[in-house]
Amino acid sequence: MSTNPNSSQRLFTRRDFLSTSLKAGAAALTTGLLPNLNAHAARRYNVLFIMVDDLRPLLGCYGHSEMHTPHIDALARRGTLFNRAYCQFPVCNPSRVSLLTGLRPETTGFVHNRQIFREALSDVVTLPQHFKAHGYHTRAIGKVTHGPSAYRYSWSIPDWAPRYRAPNGKPLWQALDVGDDELRDGQVAKHASEVLAEIREGPFFLAVGFYKPHLPYHVPRKYFDLYETQTFEARPDIRLPAAHEMHIYSDTPAAGEPFTEEQTLALMRGYAAATSYVDTQVGRVLHQLDALGLTDNTITVFCGDHGYHLGEHGAWGKHTLFESALRSPLIVSIPGHSQDTKTEAIVELVDIFPTLSDACELPLRPEIEGISMVPVIENPTRPWKTAAFSQYGQKSFSIRTERYRYTEWGNGQTELYNYETDSDGTENLVHLPENAALAAHLSERRRAGWQEALPVGYLLRQTSGTGNTLRLRQTLPWDINNDGVVDIRDLLIVSNNFGVKTGLWKAYPRRVSNLKELLITQESTGMEKLEHPKADVNQDGTVDVIDLLIVASHFGESSNPGAPPSTMSLQPEHAACVATWLSDAHAANDGSALFREGIAALEQLLATVTPPKTTLLPNYPNPFNPETWIPYDLAENAEVSIHIWTLKGESVRRLSAGFQTAGTYRSRAQAAHWDGRNAAGELVASGIYFYTLHAGNVKATRQMVILK
Repeated sequence: MSTNPNSSQRLFTRRDFLSTSLKAGAAALTTGLLPNLNAHAARRYNVLFIMVDDLRPLLGCYGHSEMHTPHIDALARRGTLFNRAYCQFPVCNPSRVSLLTGLRPETTGFVHNRQIFREALSDVVTLPQHFKAHGYHTRAIGKVTHGPSAYRYSWSIPDWAPRYRAPNGKPLWQALDVGDDELRDGQVAKHASEVLAEIREGPFFLAVGFYKPHLPYHVPRKYFDLYETQTFEARPDIRLPAAHEMHIYSDTPAAGEPFTEEQTLALMRGYAAATSYVDTQVGRVLHQLDALGLTDNTITVFCGDHGYHLGEHGAWGKHTLFESALRSPLIVSIPGHSQDTKTEAIVELVDIFPTLSDACELPLRPEIEGISMVPVIENPTRPWKTAAFSQYGQKSFSIRTERYRYTEWGNGQTELYNYETDSDGTENLVHLPENAALAAHLSERRRAGWQEALPVGYLLRQTSGTGNTLRLRQTLPWDINNDGVVDIRDLLIVSNNFGVKTGLWKAYPRRVSNLKELLITQESTGMEKLEHPKADVNQDGTVDVIDLLIVASHFGESSNPGAPPSTMSLQPEHAACVATWLSDAHAANDGSALFREGIAALEQLLATVTPPKTTLLPNYPNPFNPETWIPYDLAENAEVSIHIWTLKGESVRRLSAGFQTAGTYRSRAQAAHWDGRNAAGELVASGIYFYTLHAGNVKATRQMVILK
């Protein structure tokens, strides 16, 4: 009979279940979220960072065929287009400070344009400053920052910007009979092209900032000629507040007065013309990059600093927490990586700093509050952030999930929009009784913050009193129900899905890691749907005992690595399930480390049970040949023996376990073992036998069958 020398220890911690082999598997899952840039380790990428002021995703590559943006569209074909990229603050200075520092407005304290960067953040390292410190030549041309001199430590030489006269008193839009280079953005493109030729030997970090389509819409006439007002659809009832930036122009309606339809259509045409003008200037810089032979060794990032209203919600410009003001265009092109791809992954502009550091293999700064997007570039359907976070002013905040936007304004008002049923976000659903629980949930998520929305398994670098640490964020791959701890509920979910065939491995030569893709694939191929897609832990296309053993080996682990080791015990009602899983695992055991460690985990788990009464259980296998295991439960400590006898009452064999502590003895490692021989060592004949448990004052008998 097998006995457990440590049977008196009925509690175990999650650390007890960390095995070498399965930790390697966990590392493989986690490492899958990290960049695979080893092939480029021998060379240093240059960086071309292009930012455009007040640009919304009104571009051909974003599905707007009416727009003439061939050069930005061509860049999108060379890289990854992020369809759900969000700024952290819908105003120029706070947004650019956030983007260039990798810090969120709540951290920087920047909430308006009048603040001066280095006066408030004297020690913060900026994105170009980080590259400069690692040997890059850094330059800025045009509008990259808000308040150029405040960023003097970021650039290898002072930043350059063209001369400018304020447009006070001029009209909102104007078709000019001038050449491109007579305006600021043409001069920016020309100077950027000259600088590229100058610094071509690299490595360089060149930031180029364009001013349009910021107001006023004054661009060469040929760009207006690309559009007619009939191209656009006017949105009614656009009214400006008294402090709006448009009031410095001569043809702006008075505060509270509506724009006419003619004015609205003319403004939309002007915005489109200004966008096409900028597109041409972007094309000039990209063409120079190609002409100098730098494209294949240069990472190019293109983005707007925030979104922009063109009449949605009666607004023009930014300064709101609606989707139009927060969603920004973002394209990232890394040589040798995905091209002409679009991802629906939720990302934020605060992610640009760590992304460029990651792609160029520079150290990731520990204070950064964004995460690298390189894993999404490598796999655009990878599950990613579950929400983006933005704010306006000091007291108004918004969270954007895959389906909803929930906003809490500083005046106490709240808003909820469902973009699955209302793509324009026009109907506030927050006051509907059926949405009360949803609004409360989103409010809680908003307060929980950006860390809790990080992708599963992403490694977040944190600073503590003892230095920089890396820790796992959000749910673990084996936390099937995403409740923050790996426990019996996760094992039950996997077990309840045994035999479900997702067909993923057969349908795809790679793993399908995006939930939406998984469900679409299942619908189109007739595969079975998983209520909990993570139940197929190893994503081999079938939920089976291997998935269960992986989960079991991480039993007790928490998604909060700072939590103390937890003691996890099993309830008696689950003992039978664990015993069945153990039987299945033994039947499928291929001798691998995964099975060894997983079976050991289940056996230790079973050992935590203190049953309510002493019970003799059916032997397994039954019928058996030539050996069997006899399981039992002990409600209290006792001397234990099992007596086997024939149908006629003749004694066959007595198995003595000696003193046993209270617990469950159901696994092969703990149950009584009978080799099918009598006391003389002879194999017994086929037939019906009985076995009796003697445990203290308890005596229980069951029947078994031998078939040879």
